[in-house]
Amino acid sequence: MTRIPPSARTSTRRFRWLIVLGLLVVIAAITALFGYQVPKSSSFSPSVLPPAPSAARPSHTDRGEHRGAPGVTDGVVPDGVTVFDDAIPAVANLDPGLLKALHQAARAAAPDGVEFYVNSGWRSPEYQDQLLQEAVSKYGSEDEAARWVATAATSPHVSGDAVDIGHSDATTWLSEHGAEYGLCQIYRNEPWHYELRADASDRGCPRMYADPTQDPRMQK
Repeated sequence: MTRIPPSARTSTRRFRWLIVLGLLVVIAAITALFGYQVPKSSSFSPSVLPPAPSAARPSHTDRGEHRGAPGVTDGVVPDGVTVFDDAIPAVANLDPGLLKALHQAARAAAPDGVEFYVNSGWRSPEYQDQLLQEAVSKYGSEDEAARWVATAATSPHVSGDAVDIGHSDATTWLSEHGAEYGLCQIYRNEPWHYELRADASDRGCPRMYADPTQDPRMQK
């Protein structure tokens, strides 16, 4: 049997250790490669989105609300209201005697194709004040405005004793037949303004004032 020299055995052992060491290095490298994880960013996560901004609530102005403005309950009259629309405050709050006379006259005018529309009737003091302020702005002075709009303290509209009738065919009919029902035009400059004068059916309507400033009732 041939014996291996000692130097050869030493070289063989060294070679084996190098192989083992190389394998350990490779295993360590593979372990490090697959065990490494990319850290997640702390500033953004695609799975969690920031909340959407809440929609701003519309203000009262956006909704077009104008609190405090007179409405139907103050005597504002919608289009197309007649003397028979008793559900409308401007009509319902008229003096009962005046309203009765209007109904009678309207029925008498109906065969002639005439209908009594109400442009204005009863008004709240607040509504009357607003109309007066608007008249002052329109006519430029309180004195000129007084020829068309009375104060809340003196206006027969506020007391329910006056009605403004439309259209022109109705006022024309009333100018000819209104006295028969006690309905009289009071102011020459307002052919639409009618009030009840109960004795007009016997004596006729009283002489008209040129405008409200000539009416003693407006001097209070």
